[in-house]
Amino acid sequence: MSGPRVLPLNPAQAARRALERLAEQGFVETARNTRGDSVYLKTEGCDLALRVSNHARTPKQRRNHPDAVTSLVLREPKSPAQVDDLVAAALRNFTAERVRRGA
Repeated sequence: MSGPRVLPLNPAQAARRALERLAEQGFVETARNTRGDSVYLKTEGCDLALRVSNHARTPKQRRNHPDAVTSLVLREPKSPAQVDDLVAAALRNFTAERVRRGA
């Protein structure tokens, strides 16, 4: 018999989980768009940002936040484990870009 069924998180719930996981890694919110569906986070002492959103970056967002070096886009339902995996991938991408830029 298998364990309890895990219901998928809707995109807003998935984003909340991702933000919680990123906060556990020392990221703090530094900006949010007016609709609240794009959040920019940074770590202390680093000028680069990681973005969590339900959509790809627009040209305006790219202009307004050139510091965002990676985005975690959550537009479909995801299981908690899938969100955690996506956060881990975003952290790897962020770290790699930070090293590449010498930041």
